[in-house]
Amino acid sequence: MEVLSSRILLRPRDPDRSVAFYRDVLGLAVYREFPGGTVFFAGAGFLEVSGRGETGPGPDVVLWLQVRDLAGTADELARRNVPVVREPRVEPWGLREMWIADPDGLRIVLVEIPDDHPLRKDQRD
Repeated sequence: MEVLSSRILLRPRDPDRSVAFYRDVLGLAVYREFPGGTVFFAGAGFLEVSGRGETGPGPDVVLWLQVRDLAGTADELARRNVPVVREPRVEPWGLREMWIADPDGLRIVLVEIPDDHPLRKDQRD
């Protein structure tokens, strides 16, 4: 199988509210819009908010977004009144993480990879 592109599809209970959250609150740039949906840039991937869901997200699905500066992001989200599910902290695996949720309760983990973390090192040595 050759994968050329990928995206996560969200089916929110209130599409307008969710599009406003990802566009206006989180500040994700719009990749494209079409009747009934909006696709956002999400780092190296895409997040599509389209259609309408009935039940909301399950507890086993989490959106992972890497940010450059977690402390700055936390301050920015606080100014935008985004409720924090879990305050920023360094995890045992060395990543800095904080948790928020979208309007339907989808958990979003915001991650900063420290300069000295193995994910930033050339592993070919």
